Formats: sequence, C-alpha cells, structure tokens
Amino acid sequence: MQHAQISRVYVWQLPVRFYHWINALSVLVLVITGYLIGSPPAVQSGSEASFGYWFGTVRFVHFLAAFLFFFNFVYRIYWGFVGNRYARWQNFIPYRKEQLEEVKEVLKVDIFQRSVKPLESVGHNALAGITYFISFIAFLFQCITGFGMYAAMSKAALPALFAWIVPLMGGDFAVRQWHHAMMWFFVLFSMIHVYLVFYHDYVEARGVTSSMVGGWKFVEKHKL
Repeated sequence: MQHAQISRVYVWQLPVRFYHWINALSVLVLVITGYLIGSPPAVQSGSEASFGYWFGTVRFVHFLAAFLFFFNFVYRIYWGFVGNRYARWQNFIPYRKEQLEEVKEVLKVDIFQRSVKPLESVGHNALAGITYFISFIAFLFQCITGFGMYAAMSKAALPALFAWIVPLMGGDFAVRQWHHAMMWFFVLFSMIHVYLVFYHDYVEARGVTSSMVGGWKFVEKHKL
C-alpha cells in the first residue's frame, strides 16, 4: 500500500473567503426577497393600513442586499488581478490546452461517473472556472437590470448609471421578467454548487469544504 506525502497549501486568501460568504448571504437574501416581490403573498392584518409596511421592508432589504452584492462583486473583480494564482482571472477562462483536457476529466467525474480519481487542480478545476465565469456574467446582468429598474425610483448616482437598460430591453416589464427569470439561475447554481463541493470533498479528500473557511487544502506534494 502506497502512502502519498501530503502538504498543506494556502489556496483561498482571506478576501476570497470573505467574498464567497458575503456573496452567498447576499444571494440568499436577494432570492427570498426577490421571490416575494415577484409573487407577494396576501398578508392580512386587523391594524390600520398605514401600519402595514411589510412589503416596503421587503423591498428595502432587497435593495440593501443588492448594494452589498454589487460592491462585493466589484471587489472580486479587482482581486482577480491582484490575488494569488488561485484567485486570478486566467483560472476562469480556458485558453490553454491542458485546461480543456481537464474539462473532459471533470465531466468524467461529475457527469458521467466514469472516474473517481482525484483531479490534478489545486484551486478551481477548469470546468468549475468556466462555470464561475458564466456566473459572473449572470451577476453582472442582475446588477445592470436591477439598478436599471431602481433608477426610476431613486435619485442616487449609482442607479442612474444604469437607467439606459430599461429602454434598451423594451421597457420596465421586460426587464423585470428577465431579472426574475435569472433569479432561478442562482437557485439552480447554488444547489449544484453545494452538491459538487461535497462530492469533490469525498472524491478528492483534500478538505474542499473546509478550505473556504480556513483557506487551506491538503495536496500531494508532486502536484504543487
């Protein structure tokens, strides 16, 4: 029986971990409040109508989470240029041959279940990188459409920058429908993401789950 030499590698820097958990919290709040805004329940109360401001509170929380989500996203874009090699943007765009080969290997493990051997990647594998890049585009779309709708009811400078999106996409109703539809992308992405994190933690046994808390992974020395 062979025993591999294991090294502890610092993969996810503190700013990346902060981004991840702030983003997760923001998305959770945005999805819940966004669903309520799109399909508001009939909340009945015996008090005066002027005291029933629950829907306004839901909208306020949604807007607050949206600003947090946006600035957190902007910071992640910045960190993609100044972070360590595992956080850099080249990990998200498959421009090298070995990255495309790794995509095939990940598909064998994740989709076709033809292999259970650990992958060579230490940070994001190539398929995960592509998926996250697509999610970043979805993030940007939600920010643009969300602030585009918010611009009509706000005098703030930031939403005003996106006021052009509503006429471009055919009006407020169309933008609202696209914005709401994209919400389900985040729901599906989150479900698949959580499943694959636990699955790769089991297959690779490198501490994938705990690495987004402490930053460290356990990697065979020959792969460093």
